[in-house]
Amino acid sequence: MKKGEAILKIMGGVCLVVAVVTIGTWIAFYGTEALYKYIGIHLHSFAAQWINVLLVFFIFGCTMYLISLIVGKKHYKVWDKIIEALRKISRGDFSVSLDIRSNENDPLGKIVSTINQMAVELGELEKMRQDFISNVSHEIQSPLTSIHGFANVLKRADLTHEERQHYVTIIEMESNRLSKISENLLKLTSLESQHHPFEPTRYRLDKQLRSAMLACEPAWLEKDLEMELECEAITVTADEDLMSQVWNNLITNSVKFTANGGTIRIRVYARSGNAFVAISDTGIGMNDEDMKRIFERFYKADKSRTSEKGGSGLGLSIVKKIVEMHEGSIAVQSKIDGGTSFEVVLPLEAASQSSSR
Repeated sequence: MKKGEAILKIMGGVCLVVAVVTIGTWIAFYGTEALYKYIGIHLHSFAAQWINVLLVFFIFGCTMYLISLIVGKKHYKVWDKIIEALRKISRGDFSVSLDIRSNENDPLGKIVSTINQMAVELGELEKMRQDFISNVSHEIQSPLTSIHGFANVLKRADLTHEERQHYVTIIEMESNRLSKISENLLKLTSLESQHHPFEPTRYRLDKQLRSAMLACEPAWLEKDLEMELECEAITVTADEDLMSQVWNNLITNSVKFTANGGTIRIRVYARSGNAFVAISDTGIGMNDEDMKRIFERFYKADKSRTSEKGGSGLGLSIVKKIVEMHEGSIAVQSKIDGGTSFEVVLPLEAASQSSSR
């Protein structure tokens, strides 16, 4: 379709030139002949022909000049639209959409297409920024409100010792929650920068998973959970400290959202140059919408439960970023009341930081 339009434009231009030359020639030859008869002048045939030729070129030049002026004004209007669109974008208005018909293969078409695409992407970034600020404000405001409220209650002189201790404990918990939010925000920002330390070493992944499971032992013993561990002896090249955060977060989440007496299963195996770690539980699960958004910052699949347990909705965002830094991937499968399974895939060899960042 685009090729056909280009051919039609070329044919139209050729026809226009032929028409101008034909009309100019007709005017020059027959017009001058009538003029000579009217004023009674008889020129030599060579001189008459030469004048006619010059007149044809003059008419052709004037016509092309007028056409160029008309087309030039049209192009000026196009560039005015482009400049105005760029001014709007510079002022933060990303609702710009240039409706200029042009071939995307020519320079003007590429400029128009690029500006429209840039406006869309900047609009999405602006929405993400606003959502992020809104989420941060909400998450910080909640513990601050609790701390402020219970601090005022503590001013009352009629409180018993037990009541006072109860309110102090709540304030301490909310302060820890606020501190955790701040810590995770700083950690996520650092991970997304180009300067976070990344020190891959060779170590036994199966031993790291055993240590991570034992580190959560008090929590799963308290809920009487059954822990199943199936590990192959696997050596990987990765940042051990960063990957430790991944396993601690995933195992802690499984313990947190699995009811008393449930089961958590951890499998570690190697296939085709990759290490696979699957952490499954028999917990409350989540729906399809939650699975799509579970790795977004501040997103909470179960807001009421997460709030009770002090979650900030940043843990899985950090997990995903760390896995991506290792050129790996993470996926989730879940059903409501049917448990959740996270699978992390890591290359056995060291990740290339130049490409992952």
